[in-house]
Amino acid sequence: MPRSSRLIATTLALSGAALPAVAQDADRPHLNFYGVTGLIDMPTGETQPDGRLSTTVSYFGGLSRTTLSFQVAPRISASFRYSGFQDLDYEGFDDYFDRSFDLTFQLLKESAYLPALKVGFQDFAGTGVSAAEYVAATKTFGPDVKVTAGVGWGRFGSANSFGSPFGERDPLDVEQGGEPNVDQFFRGPAAPFAGISWQATDDLTLMAEYSSDAYDLERGQARLPSSQVIERRSSVNLGLAYRWSENVDLGAYYLYGSELGVRVSFSADPQNPPLLGSRGPAPTPVQPRPQRSAAPEAYDTAWTTSAEAVPALLVATREQLEPQGIRVQSLAAEAEVAEIRIRNQRYDAEAQAIGRTARALTRTMPASVETFRIVPVVNGIPASAVVLRRSDVEALETAPDGADQLLAVTGLQDAGRASSVAVRNDELLPRFTWNLGPYVSESYFDPESPVRAEIGAKLSASYEAAPGLVFSGAVSKSVVGNIDEADPDTDTQLPAVRTDSVRYAREGDPSIDRLQAAYYFDAGPSLYGRVTAGYLEKMFGGVSTELLWKPVDSRLGLGAELNYVKKRDYDGGFGFRDYDVATGHVSAYYDIGAGYHAQLDVGRYLAGDYGATIALDREFNNGWSVGAFATFTDVSAEEFGEGSFDKGIRVSIPFSWFLGEPTRNTSSTTIRPIQRDGGARLSVSGRLYDQVRDYHRGELAGQWGRVWR
Repeated sequence: MPRSSRLIATTLALSGAALPAVAQDADRPHLNFYGVTGLIDMPTGETQPDGRLSTTVSYFGGLSRTTLSFQVAPRISASFRYSGFQDLDYEGFDDYFDRSFDLTFQLLKESAYLPALKVGFQDFAGTGVSAAEYVAATKTFGPDVKVTAGVGWGRFGSANSFGSPFGERDPLDVEQGGEPNVDQFFRGPAAPFAGISWQATDDLTLMAEYSSDAYDLERGQARLPSSQVIERRSSVNLGLAYRWSENVDLGAYYLYGSELGVRVSFSADPQNPPLLGSRGPAPTPVQPRPQRSAAPEAYDTAWTTSAEAVPALLVATREQLEPQGIRVQSLAAEAEVAEIRIRNQRYDAEAQAIGRTARALTRTMPASVETFRIVPVVNGIPASAVVLRRSDVEALETAPDGADQLLAVTGLQDAGRASSVAVRNDELLPRFTWNLGPYVSESYFDPESPVRAEIGAKLSASYEAAPGLVFSGAVSKSVVGNIDEADPDTDTQLPAVRTDSVRYAREGDPSIDRLQAAYYFDAGPSLYGRVTAGYLEKMFGGVSTELLWKPVDSRLGLGAELNYVKKRDYDGGFGFRDYDVATGHVSAYYDIGAGYHAQLDVGRYLAGDYGATIALDREFNNGWSVGAFATFTDVSAEEFGEGSFDKGIRVSIPFSWFLGEPTRNTSSTTIRPIQRDGGARLSVSGRLYDQVRDYHRGELAGQWGRVWR
């Protein structure tokens, strides 16, 4: 599946700024200055709609906050925040930047008599500069008024405290940051906060709150060295929020009796695309066979004795499918069974490709053929076999619940090897493709420049010489950007496998990003294999091997990867440096259900460290994916350096979601607070799990509703 990292496309998808609102949701809670569900600076007991992803940018005084928040589940939300403190003389920086993570859990949904009740952990795994815990309750009175009351600790317990009910809190100790501050939770002074909001119109909300945050650090009152960033003359904040569209929310505020503030939030609901329906061409209708009693001659199987029959059927089927973006690899047809192997090049909903193939077969196969065995092929690997009865396809096309009924009688099997009598499409391979286009590369959280970017041109090409044998490469040339202007990170106690990325950007322009040969193969029942050799990524080259066990109807997949790689020269050419390493992992993949996928990788990383990476992603049937990962190895926090361990957030958005047209292209980005050498993994393309599982039961069933589209 083609994938590209496009920050611009992701931002457009989140903002929807050029798109009209689909449906105003006046009851959806606003986001506050911290980018979480709240009033102005304080949280509330409410949550966002399930699955909603939001980016909030806010500013007041000398403070700026940029927050990415995701409603992981109906009662659980998570946030990543990047805060800037202008002219704050702290930790040796004139302007200090801080990264933090939040988690909230809603204990009660609002009911007729009970309020919505939520517990939150702010900056629970960061430096602790913004650390706070709280319990907040919100109750609706009448159609337009909401009242919130809560108790906070940490930052939210610093103004007008009523004591420390659960013991004292240790002084702030930043160290490397990044580790959970469990021993601080709900310790130290506690203080009340409260607020009220009035929805004056469908779009405008007025609000007031009493804040329990003293802003000691920003006012120069903390025990740590600092300077004054804001003034705080009052605990009362006033403001208004205006919902400009379904995806864009604005706010303006008067804070702490001295400061004016502004906020803008961009949101997207993966389950609510900006364009309803599909702009793609309609499928060809099913062509039912005549009744056997009315036309028995149509069911004659004499055609099976002709050597020209199957090649002619192949040509006819290609004429049906290739204009729809589905290429036919081979066709085997007997009296009652036909097996077709296809390559889906257009539809991100794989069930849609299966449905269109089945429709085409009803138009091209002789009437005697009752069973369709459709085998999707990915990079030469047969991913599965979807088995349909032709009579079911004919009967259920226009049924009110035809998709569900068809799924109930559809078989899913291991694909196995192609039939020895299958007729191959000789025009499919060898196949050469190329693309010349722009690329965007991003670098986040450099203390001197929080966001760096590079725009350039990339030439990529691929040559598939035989089924599964693919030669590919990419060359890039920067046109404009400032990634190479960052100071190289030389403060590392490990082999520099990622911290010298600035040198690769600076000296490797133009560069050979990738130049490799890959062989993908069917290794046996439910087994898939890959061998890749060459310049595997911008920083490493060598050999990568992988074996995956993944039955088509199982939630569980197990894999093993072994690599031997050497570090490439900084100039992005053909040379290597004097560092090599054997690295690899054993992996477990599990479909938890309800769209949640877990992955565990255990093994050796590029710097020679041993450990494990755990990841959890929420995937939606339309291709959206939002997830987080963390890596823990035998490298200590002190050896790792700033951040303590590798962790990050990844977001993938299908282009079809905001274009309304079928395409397999996606916009993907990974946000790391900081990437260092510990826990660094080889970035090799073509890993097997994400390629083959699209055609296994869990994924196909989730988007089977599009089988007739």
